[in-house]
Amino acid sequence: MRYEYCVVGGGIVGLATARELLLRRPGASLVLLEKEGSVATHQTGHNSGVIHAGVYYAPGSLKARLCRAGNKATTEFCAEHGIPVEHCGKLIVATNPLEVGRLDALRERCRQNNIATDELNDRELNVLEPRITGIKALLVRTSAIVDYRRVSQMLADDIRRLGGQVLLGSTVHSLSEHSSEIEVRLEQAEPIRASHLIACAGLQSDRLARAAGLAVPLRIIPFRGEYFQLPAEKSAIVRHLIYPAPDPELPFLGVHLTRMIGGQVTVGPNAVLGFSREGYAHFSFNLRDAAETFGFPGFWRVLRRHWRSSLKELGGSLLKSRYLEECRRYCPELVLDDLLPYPAGIRAQAVLHDGTLVHDFMFAETERMVHVLNAPSPAATAALPIARMIAARSLHETPPELN
Repeated sequence: MRYEYCVVGGGIVGLATARELLLRRPGASLVLLEKEGSVATHQTGHNSGVIHAGVYYAPGSLKARLCRAGNKATTEFCAEHGIPVEHCGKLIVATNPLEVGRLDALRERCRQNNIATDELNDRELNVLEPRITGIKALLVRTSAIVDYRRVSQMLADDIRRLGGQVLLGSTVHSLSEHSSEIEVRLEQAEPIRASHLIACAGLQSDRLARAAGLAVPLRIIPFRGEYFQLPAEKSAIVRHLIYPAPDPELPFLGVHLTRMIGGQVTVGPNAVLGFSREGYAHFSFNLRDAAETFGFPGFWRVLRRHWRSSLKELGGSLLKSRYLEECRRYCPELVLDDLLPYPAGIRAQAVLHDGTLVHDFMFAETERMVHVLNAPSPAATAALPIARMIAARSLHETPPELN
């Protein structure tokens, strides 16, 4: 089987990239390989479903520009394909004077990123959200919610409509680059040959790059994001997404209340070290995954740097009462019985050997391959403009401007 393009990974970034290649090269032969039985099985299908506005990213940074472009592009894609989007907006809530200072810094960052915000005092917050407590809040109207699994399925349909193939249940065993082609060896299937390969492997990105013989400067460390769901009688507890004012010293945003497109409200996530890259059940353990994490010097450097927050997150994972404390800071009516089970997600956190947490996009490239080593949040929101950037790399073209 010989193709012009082979894309590995059926998450939203891989799907969007395959579609973009076919839009740029009509009639090209393309195959997308996904090891699971459906697309969007891992990070794409286990996130909070938020179309982000780009509040938290450094002004002018690639992430800020990608997120702003992605917010517009995702909304337009959904409108064109009949996918429901709810423009509920986001409220970032400060509950003490320290958090007010953080909120002020965020508002200035939003101004520099051309994101419109409204500043609310406690009375104005109470009018919008009577069941939320805070002394100040930022309203970000351009935040929205969507079902990213449905977006991914529509992207897969577009790929097929444009003449590409989506092969499910196709696990890549190894890759070899030759002068004229890439040989992709699959488990329990004949090899595939392609002129160009783009790998969007998410939780397995470092392994796939190493399997292709590339020197990879990072390791993927899995972090579980554990959620709860509120009971149906509290599905109207909030009208907006409710986020705490984030601590700039921590790499994650904290526990928040998220309206879902299906009508339910989730609480979460936390960020707890995972012992299995794809184990979503509580206490999942994979020997290979754990051994690679514990054998990586960068992991121990991260732990030394963030041990206090790691212990706090672990406490919230083991004791639901600790988790509840985080929620009750801004939603005091919640009780333990409100925290019902909900599937966890796993974040692919890229870590360098010196213990640096990689927060931006990272790529490894050869003449015929592009490996997306790290595609952090807002990757789901920004999948369409990210795809344009990745396709340009693969085609050796100038990346398009981000509006």
